[in-house]
Amino acid sequence: MNEALKVLYDRRSIRRYKSEQISREEMDAVIKAGVCAPSGKNLQSAIIIAVQDRETRDLLSRLNAEVLGVKSDPFYGAPTVLVVLARADSPYAVQDGSLVLGNLMNAAKAIGLGSCWINRAREVFDSEEGKALLKKWGVEGEWIGVGNCILGYPAEDPAIKPRKENFVYYVL
Repeated sequence: MNEALKVLYDRRSIRRYKSEQISREEMDAVIKAGVCAPSGKNLQSAIIIAVQDRETRDLLSRLNAEVLGVKSDPFYGAPTVLVVLARADSPYAVQDGSLVLGNLMNAAKAIGLGSCWINRAREVFDSEEGKALLKKWGVEGEWIGVGNCILGYPAEDPAIKPRKENFVYYVL
């Protein structure tokens, strides 16, 4: 089977991670795939904030959990978080960011990492605390939080769940 298709067929959202941090080389390989994602009119409206600093990662987890209304870690213990934002003035912001997130997750699988898309980036970066983080990081302008891609070494190997019926309609 074609290796690229195998990665697409086999990728699963991972919700249990080993505590060991991924390498910079692994993270950069995944990020490069995200940067190569297609974008509307090639405007490339999305950006990626790579977080491996434990204190910052934990802060993002806490902010995300507050939006969700829980005390648990919505990042499932993953040591790396790739925050995907897109320019608020782009008509393709959500689509561009979503394509970046898809590429990140598929690239992670291709090199043996686990990943999962975690929502609530919009709410976190719409908050005053989230905006203050962007300013601290030197990210200027107006941004929409599209999603978080958590990365790490998987501590589980979930099986594929059955696909729903009527997923595809053919008009030939």
